[in-house]
Amino acid sequence: MTDHVTVSAENGIQKLVINRADKKNALTQDMYAVLSDSLNAAETDPKIRVTVITGVADSFTSGNDLMDFLQNPAQDETTPVIRFLHSLANIRKPLIAAVNGLAVGVGTTMLLHCDLVYASDNATFTLPFVNLALVPEASSSYLLPKMLGHQRAAELLMLGEKFSSSKAAQFGIVNEVVSPDKLEETAMAAAAKLAAKAPEALRLTKALIKGDHEAILNRMNAEGEVFQSRLTSPEAREAMTAFMEKRAPDFSKFS
Repeated sequence: MTDHVTVSAENGIQKLVINRADKKNALTQDMYAVLSDSLNAAETDPKIRVTVITGVADSFTSGNDLMDFLQNPAQDETTPVIRFLHSLANIRKPLIAAVNGLAVGVGTTMLLHCDLVYASDNATFTLPFVNLALVPEASSSYLLPKMLGHQRAAELLMLGEKFSSSKAAQFGIVNEVVSPDKLEETAMAAAAKLAAKAPEALRLTKALIKGDHEAILNRMNAEGEVFQSRLTSPEAREAMTAFMEKRAPDFSKFS
């Protein structure tokens, strides 16, 4: 367990708050475990109708804690990060994200599995996988082209550049952009509306909207295999070393 994720429930709404402000809410394996366990527990708890996930301070999440991730690489379905990604794909109850700031890597890809996403007007999004000599995860290589088309998905996944909440809304990743002081209110109001609706009808509607569940899981697993192999690649070693040394990576020697 960890105190870096706070879990609460009231009026049918489970609230998950990523609470590691000093590290920009970077996720460790322990944090992934709490997030996954909480999502799974909500599935079997009739008192929970919807889950809201958000962060503290100026970050939703800056993605993986790099040192923790390198020391505890994802290896199989029992690994907390893999369990969390599978939970995102498998949960049947509504999931809402309130993106309060920085959303890096999984901080953005997890949004593709949410049913409603609200973002503050100062939030930023980044999918830096290729910049780290890695590949996308969370079935984003399947879901983004499906949502945006090939060219827009390639822009986000291949260039890996930061983009604004207004662009995220333009691309359909975010439902609504609001001021920071209105973000929690907006997300919780939507959650309250969902919590009052017929629960089985909501679950069935979500399943119909999402469509091919097996294709999402298959791509997620395929990404995971390539991602795992990339972690020990020479390109990734150069990218990680450059990151630690606070310099730009030099990929000129690779073909």
